Amino acid sequence: MRIQKENKLYRSSSFYAVAFLILHGFELVGVESSPDSHRSVFVLKDSPDRQKLLQVFNFAEENSPDLLVDFRRVISVVKNLKEKLYQEKV
Repeated sequence: MRIQKENKLYRSSSFYAVAFLILHGFELVGVESSPDSHRSVFVLKDSPDRQKLLQVFNFAEENSPDLLVDFRRVISVVKNLKEKLYQEKV
């Protein structure tokens, strides 16, 4: 996972971490093929909150209020990301 400072973009191949960031207001810019694997890379507009949110996503205790989201939004974001993945591979 790397960040491009000049464009303030964040790239990640972690599907659920990206979904979590989108659920917390990040904007998906696109999906790219990874040059060194068969994985896709999600490109998001970066934010100063990214590191804190990823810390919460990866290490917060179960049932932490910081992790709670409306599950209907989760379904919508996951469907949208899967559509973007499919479009990128076609």
